[in-house]
Amino acid sequence: MQFKDFLALLHPILAIVIVFPMLGIVLNMAWKTMQRRQQIALEGKSKIPPIVGQDHVKSGKVLSGSVVGLTLLGLGYAIFEHILSQQIWSKNPFQVIFIVLMFGATIASLVMLYRAKPALWRGIFATLTGAGLVILGTQDGVFRRTNEWYWSHYYIGMAAALIMVFSLAIIQNIYQDRSNRWRTIHVVLNMIAVLLFIGQGMTGTRDLLEIPLNWQKPYIYSCDFVNNTCPKP
Repeated sequence: MQFKDFLALLHPILAIVIVFPMLGIVLNMAWKTMQRRQQIALEGKSKIPPIVGQDHVKSGKVLSGSVVGLTLLGLGYAIFEHILSQQIWSKNPFQVIFIVLMFGATIASLVMLYRAKPALWRGIFATLTGAGLVILGTQDGVFRRTNEWYWSHYYIGMAAALIMVFSLAIIQNIYQDRSNRWRTIHVVLNMIAVLLFIGQGMTGTRDLLEIPLNWQKPYIYSCDFVNNTCPKP
């Protein structure tokens, strides 16, 4: 395995080490928060400490940032590997500069989304962060499997990342809305996100099996993927 191959593994490594453990923590905190709210509504008290709600919010923020960061890492490897291998800098330096600026703007928008308090600015920075992810995802070098979008690691991951961005943007709305409308939206969207994370685990494992090591690519990519045949060595 070459160093280039190891860099390709950073995305799945961080997903296993950080994102999926954080997902378990957030789900556990969410369950306890819901139990506490139900117990107080029925009995007027609960043995679950009130700090569980704050811990859920903090863990959720870490999870959301981790998912967006991991998405940027995966996109970054694919995009810059394409730039280097195809010598895009010498052919179209403006495109490379644009991509670098887009990465910087997306990261800056995410940071500002964490800091923003007014609803208007939260909406603006959430929109900029989401737009940055989508624009970067359309760049050359990103394998999207568009013909199987419903089973694509890219599309499933992008949907999960956008839900995380939206969740960050509506945190304050959840606590300010006494009708619980925003809380319901939050619950429904994050139930969908859990299913998307499961899909990410499955499609990510599949893609790791399909992506060859760097020195194997010339032979592997000469295969006929329609008829599942390869030239004899």
